[in-house]
Formats: sequence, structure tokens, C-alpha cells
Amino acid sequence: MKVQDILQETYAALSANKARSGLTILGIVIGIGSVIAMVSIGQGASGQIQSSIEGLGSNLLTVLPGVVQPGRGIVSSGRGSAQTLTNDDAEVLKQIAGVAYVSPELQRRFQIVASGNNTNSTIIGATAEYPQVRNVSVEQGSFIAENQLRSMGRVAVLGPTVAKDLFADSDPIGKTIRINKVTFKVVGVLQAKGSAGFFNPDDAVFVPLATMQKILAGADFLSTIAISVETKELMPQVQEEATAVLVAKHRVDPQSPDFSIVSQADILGALTQVTDTFTIFLAAIAGISLIVGGIGIMNMMLTTVTERTREIGLRKAIGAKKKDISMQFLSEAVMLTFLGGVAGVALGWILSILVSSFAGIATSVSFSTILLAFGVSAAIGIIFGYYPARRAASLNPIEALRYE
Repeated sequence: MKVQDILQETYAALSANKARSGLTILGIVIGIGSVIAMVSIGQGASGQIQSSIEGLGSNLLTVLPGVVQPGRGIVSSGRGSAQTLTNDDAEVLKQIAGVAYVSPELQRRFQIVASGNNTNSTIIGATAEYPQVRNVSVEQGSFIAENQLRSMGRVAVLGPTVAKDLFADSDPIGKTIRINKVTFKVVGVLQAKGSAGFFNPDDAVFVPLATMQKILAGADFLSTIAISVETKELMPQVQEEATAVLVAKHRVDPQSPDFSIVSQADILGALTQVTDTFTIFLAAIAGISLIVGGIGIMNMMLTTVTERTREIGLRKAIGAKKKDISMQFLSEAVMLTFLGGVAGVALGWILSILVSSFAGIATSVSFSTILLAFGVSAAIGIIFGYYPARRAASLNPIEALRYE
């Protein structure tokens, strides 16, 4: 049979019972649409996590006091205190080849009062390198300068959320705020950046590190030391050298140091693995409906073979070969899944857009996902249509003509 003849026969056979064909296609539509929607949610979440981690800083290594243990956070590693990082550690790390910037930081939460308004927010003692390391920009005024660090200047840079909470729509530059009963002059406001997963710089106040240590917190240690590496390729080397340098300086056992160095790539890899597993899980659940749809196609084709037994016998009697009969019924099954695949891709795309618009969950429909959907639908048509087609081709023409 010619391809044109097969297509005409397929169209005629499927059109003969539109309701049954439509319901059979619906099972494939739901299955393909669900798979695309679930995969798009997983891919969107993975992309959102990646942008959030990269938003923490460029080629970032984070030195934390104590030991990071899964499920327990930062612990003291048996040395009595997790307050093991000092300003001298930051100075030593600056000498490592491949290090672009080093940002020592000390964080605390304090009540902030200004113009009759108050808020509770994170106060970060930082240095002039903080914007370069953490990828933040100043929208108004300026960030902390070196002379303000040396003189323990009582100046503050506000995140946009804090600025709005304290000063509403008025300009905060040059005005004063009180942090833990200490007066600070506002010298800058950051550009809005949004949450970076673990931390939101919009809801923070930045003061000189020395001022934070000596006046606000009364502590000489650091909460973290952020290291920006020149290139991504140098990160493993810099991490190894930083570990060796701090082990030697702290005079601790290399097997049980009193600090931890976490790579941005390690965090991203761990979270991406979680989202990938979650995506596969969702797609597998949605894939069950595809199997149900495939069974529906097989059921329909077997019913069709029974209904068209006399037709098959007549075709064979006038010279149709087994492969012609088999190709005819197989093409009908593949056509059902193809139509279901097209409609399913459209449904999945619409669902992903609706989820992104109304649920606020990032989604991403990739071309590879669409190709996969079509491939799966075609495979279902072949797999579940093969047995009915083979059964039709195997009918004895004489017995088929006698069938009532």
C-alpha cells in the first residue's frame, strides 16, 4: 500500500467512531500534558535555584566557623566554641593566588529605630569589598569606605526593604538611625536584589566591620569569610590552599579542623541533584497516566479488530498481505498517539504558564522536553498498537469472512 492510501484509510477508520477515538486520544493528551507540566516545573525550579545560588556571589567560597554536619548545621568540633574565625584569617586568605576579593563579615540581629518607626533586621559588619564579593550594588549614596573602617565610623547602608520600613518614601540619605541604642548616619541605599535563597540583602543594614565588632557586638570574631575567586576553574585549587593555610594558622588537625569551607559549586550541585530527583519522581507519577492511555489504545484497537474482522478477511481475499494489514492497524494506533501528543504538548505548555502565573512557581519548557514527549507518544503507539495489528494480520481470511 502507498503512504497516501494508508493515511486515507487511517483517517476514515478513526472518523467512523469519533467519540471513541476522541476519548482514547484524551488519555494520551492528559499523560503527555502532565509529563511536560511536571518536567517544566522541575526544570524551572532548578534554574531558579541556580540563579539564587549564583546571586550569593561570583565564584564564591564561604569560610564558616566550626564544622558543617548534615542535619546539624554548624557545630564547634569539640573545641568549646564555633567562634574560630578572626580578622587575621581574612588577611591571610587575601595572599592566596587566584583570590579576587575577601569579605570578612559579622552578623547580628538588632532593633532599628528611625523617625518614629522601628524594625528588627539583620545587621552586617562588612568591609569595602562586600559589594564585589556578594554582587550587590548601591542605588543611592555610597557603600562603606576604607577610612570609615579604620576610624570605626558610625555610618550605615540600608537595604531597600529596611529603608522603606523606616523612612517610607522619603530620602534616607543623611538621616540618622539608632541600632542597639547607637546612632548611625545613613550614607547609602542598596539596589533591590531579592532573596538569594539563604539570605535577603534587601532586608539588612550594613555597618563598618570594626564598628560592628567593637561597638555593637562586642566581639572580635567573624561569622563568615566570603572569598571571591578570579575564575571558576581556580575554585578547587583556592579552596584547597585556603584550607591548608587556615589549618596551619589555627594549628589544628587537618582531619578535624575548627572551620569549614563551602564551595558555591558544592551547594549548587547538591540542590540540583535534589531538584533532578524531584523532577524524575514527578514525571514518573505523571507517566503512569501515559501507560493507562496506552492500554486504552490497545483496548480500542483490539475492539476495532473484532469489529472489522469481515473487512480484514475481504482485504486478504483480494490480495492484501499480512504486512499491509499490520501496517494499517499500526498506523491507526500511531495516529491516535500522534494527535494526542500534539494536543498534550499544548496542554502541558498552557499548564506550565498557568502554574507560573498563578502559583508563582518558575517553569521552563525546553525543546528537548517537547521532543521527548513526541518520542514517548510515538513509542506508545507502536508498543501498544503492535499486538492488535499483529492479531489482525494473523486472521485466517476464510474464518474472517465467516465471522458474524
